[in-house]
Amino acid sequence: MTDQKEMEEAQHHIVSPVVYVIIGGTLLVLTGVTVGASYLELGIFNPIVAIAIACIKAVLVVLFFMHVKYSSKLTKLTVFCGLFTFLALIGMTLSDYFTRAWGRW
Repeated sequence: MTDQKEMEEAQHHIVSPVVYVIIGGTLLVLTGVTVGASYLELGIFNPIVAIAIACIKAVLVVLFFMHVKYSSKLTKLTVFCGLFTFLALIGMTLSDYFTRAWGRW
C-alpha cells in the first residue's frame, strides 16, 4: 500500500505546451495592458491599476510556470506562508511610514 502511494507522489503532472503558450500570450497581453494603462490619466489610481495587473501576472507565473497549481498541499502552504510573511513585512513597514510624522502636522 505504501509503495503505491509513493509511486503516485513520484509521478509529475504533465502540462501541455498549449497551456504554456496560452499563459505566455496572456502575460504578453497583460504587459500591453499595463503599458496602455500607464498612458491613461487615472490620478491616484494609476499605481493601483499597475499593481493589480502585476499581481495577476505574478499569480499566473506562480501557478503555471512554477507548477504550484499541480503541486501538493505542502507546496501550496509554503507559497501561502511566503506571501503572508511578505504582506506582514509590508504592513509593518507601512505602519512605520504612516506614523513617522505623527503629531507634526
